[in-house]
Amino acid sequence: MDRVVRAAWIAVFGPVGALSAALFVTLFLAGACTPLPTTTARAASPVVHVANVAGPDGAALAEACTPTGPELCFNAIDDNCNGVIDEGCGEGTGLLQFTIAWGDSPADVNLAVTTPSQERVPNAAGGAPPGFVFGGDCPGTGGCGGQSVENVYFDGMEPPRGHYSVEIALGELRGAKPPVDVRFGARLGGRTLGFALALAPGDGAKKTFSFDVQ
Repeated sequence: MDRVVRAAWIAVFGPVGALSAALFVTLFLAGACTPLPTTTARAASPVVHVANVAGPDGAALAEACTPTGPELCFNAIDDNCNGVIDEGCGEGTGLLQFTIAWGDSPADVNLAVTTPSQERVPNAAGGAPPGFVFGGDCPGTGGCGGQSVENVYFDGMEPPRGHYSVEIALGELRGAKPPVDVRFGARLGGRTLGFALALAPGDGAKKTFSFDVQ
């Protein structure tokens, strides 16, 4: 601050007031040149609106999980309540996810999803229509390491709207003693639910889960 300005401030504010005013101006100018901290807005998670959720007759839909519990692999359950089934276990996930698990049973159990456009996942060639992913067939020829799991999920931000049907069917026993215990889990947006099944040849060989995306 030059002498003329300093003298003028002392004349107006007095010695102590001039010092305080000078300090204020210095801090103000420093603050004006210092960029303010920025905050990054967190993008809202996509919301999937579902309705008409229905499980097979005799199966109780449940949202059983423990918020502080660990996530266990290959059980088709969202154990830790974070909205993802079997995460960290090599299974893909998306806003829609359907998983079946039947442990070390040698039985062949099949998962199939029919989309609103009546496309089947997996299709006859074992693939999937655009946007959907099929994780692979179990037990297959390798036995899936004694942890039989099949998984279908939608890999995108906006699942097709309309009616979905999910089929869980017993293919072959392959030496397993019926009934075959199967766990089904579904992720519908931020919600997960599931139920336990006992599949046996005949009328009890196939169960269906359905819902609508609005």
